[in-house]
Amino acid sequence: MTSTSRPAPLHFKIVVDAAAPHAQADFWAAALHYEVEDNSALIEKLLGFGAVPAELTVESHGRRAWRDLAAVRHPDDPVQEESGTGLGRRLLFQRVPEAKTGKNRLHLDVHAADGRRAEEVARLQALGASVQREVKEPGGEWVVMTDPEGNEFCVH
Repeated sequence: MTSTSRPAPLHFKIVVDAAAPHAQADFWAAALHYEVEDNSALIEKLLGFGAVPAELTVESHGRRAWRDLAAVRHPDDPVQEESGTGLGRRLLFQRVPEAKTGKNRLHLDVHAADGRRAEEVARLQALGASVQREVKEPGGEWVVMTDPEGNEFCVH
């Protein structure tokens, strides 16, 4: 009898194009109660070796960060110590030159605690999100919102 082994699940992150990756990371860290990743130890090491130019970095939250990338991670997930990169649930925001045009083909659904959707929507609005519409269908109710750069997401 031969045993069949199942391939290991793949690790992934969601990557979001952004005009201002650090502002987007700050918004989503607050929205999801995640943490902005701290890559400063790796960046300082690479700068010290001369492996990357200082122009590729900025100061964010009082520490060195990549100019064109910022990520947020779930606070309970593991972190690669040397790089500060989260090894679990993550959103990575990468700077792109073009503005968002059109509807997202992929979006996040944020799930509020039972009976707290309106409170969560108000909290997200205070962070800079906008309500687009409220949806009531036989399958459920939710609020369609956009983040500060116009990316759609839903609050259930």
